[in-house]
Amino acid sequence: MKVHASHIPDFDILCAGFPCQAFSTAGLRKGFADPRGEIFFEIIRILKAKQPKAFFLENVRNLLGHDGGRTFDIILRALQGAGYHVRYKVVKACDFGLPQYRPRVFIIGFKENIPFAFPEPIPLQLTLSHILKGECERNIGYSILASGSGVRYGRKRCWDAYMVDGIIRRLTVPETKQMMGFPERFLFPVSNTQAMKQLGNAVAVPAVQAVAGQILQALNSHENNLRV
Repeated sequence: MKVHASHIPDFDILCAGFPCQAFSTAGLRKGFADPRGEIFFEIIRILKAKQPKAFFLENVRNLLGHDGGRTFDIILRALQGAGYHVRYKVVKACDFGLPQYRPRVFIIGFKENIPFAFPEPIPLQLTLSHILKGECERNIGYSILASGSGVRYGRKRCWDAYMVDGIIRRLTVPETKQMMGFPERFLFPVSNTQAMKQLGNAVAVPAVQAVAGQILQALNSHENNLRV
């Protein structure tokens, strides 16, 4: 927010996950009345100034229905007004190899109106039982959140406790990294509590990777067609 757009080097793709607290069902849902919600317009400012070939945005699913759909309508019109052709879809982490639901809206935009298709889901091979190394009550876990860890098993908002081989146990940081798709070598140089918060605020890596691959493929195909 403090960086002038002219100080940003030219780039091809803008990637951003603007703060979700203003739109999430876990928050107060004040939308653009929340200062964090207004950060979206900083993305518009940079898009207008830099005009990259494409953008890739991510937010919570509830963004689509916030304020009866009016918030998302403002977002779409702002992105289109910046000169982009926009596509969006709710993508689940469990559709791309991770055993947690984590539905998130992915918003894609291109300067040119080029063909683009979101990647098709893949069969789930890695289950919660594989990660927790025992017979788990569920194949797919709850969405990992930045808050609410340690809530008593069975209560609403409890996402980190599961019955495994008849015993209640909680997710560890290495297990949570697996559920988010982070490589084992990825380190969080903070406390376990802070690491879990950061993981809850992160993106599902394989889902983002799959969609990003489609964006690159669409751009490359378009540029190859222009050369013919």
